Amino acid sequence: MSEYKLDVVVDGFHYLEGPRWYNDALWFVDFYTQGVYRVNEQGVAEKIVHIEQQPSGLGWLPDGRMLVVSMKDRKVLRLEDDGELVVHADIWEHCDGHANDMVVAPNGNAYVGNFGFDLMGGADHSHAGLVLVKPDGSSQVVAEGLSFPNGMVISADEKTLIVNELFGNKITQFDIKEDGSLGEKRDFANFGELGDEPNLGVRIEGASILPDGLTLDAEGAVWIADTLNQRAVRIAEGGEVLDIVDTAPDGIFAVALGGQEGKTLFMCAAPDWDEASRKAETKGRMLSTQVKVGHAGTP
Repeated sequence: MSEYKLDVVVDGFHYLEGPRWYNDALWFVDFYTQGVYRVNEQGVAEKIVHIEQQPSGLGWLPDGRMLVVSMKDRKVLRLEDDGELVVHADIWEHCDGHANDMVVAPNGNAYVGNFGFDLMGGADHSHAGLVLVKPDGSSQVVAEGLSFPNGMVISADEKTLIVNELFGNKITQFDIKEDGSLGEKRDFANFGELGDEPNLGVRIEGASILPDGLTLDAEGAVWIADTLNQRAVRIAEGGEVLDIVDTAPDGIFAVALGGQEGKTLFMCAAPDWDEASRKAETKGRMLSTQVKVGHAGTP
């Protein structure tokens, strides 16, 4: 495994998620300042918009308008060109927990995951689905039976959706059909089935990976944010571990490839995902390192 030098991009935040490289800039959200941020040319993170019910996944429509998941009211919001924030889609009826990460395809179709259960309230684990939101705001469930679907990417040919199962010990993929719906799920990388075990602690103890954020590279491998294992991991289709970036004592909760050559790996770091602790402290930060293989696909 390679040795990596870690740089701090920005710090002093609570809990960062949703990193995206878009229009030659790094974007991300901070759950507990309820903000979407863009890092300017001076390296300062500027708050672009406030999301009262907690922001998560980010993406952009073909015309450049930004979409952002509003977690607690289970909506996808749209930032208009004049700065007005409007409801793009209300997906409450399709979610059994907070709406969460999202990938927006080049054609404007957005795929949104959700918790599936009350994670912060200590509820038993329950599987969840993926919601497709069309550019016109209509929505439908297009996949079910996923263990906390989280980071998602779309392949460069726009034919495959890859999604992490945070508490499933695996990374899953689907064919994308012409109408935006998804085919049968299949493994991208599976480190052992955890079944229907409801106890979250047992699931975590039995897992080899806890894959949160996800980004795709030009060789078809993915980098995952391996949350509580305090690392980012590069994994080939089939499950071979190709490389590891050790970030201890920080946990990593989301990743993105970006920079001018697409070879900067951005990593959202924090001590843990505990809501009370992260609200109370400003230990969230963005780390980066340089990797050999550049970005591919969306985001």
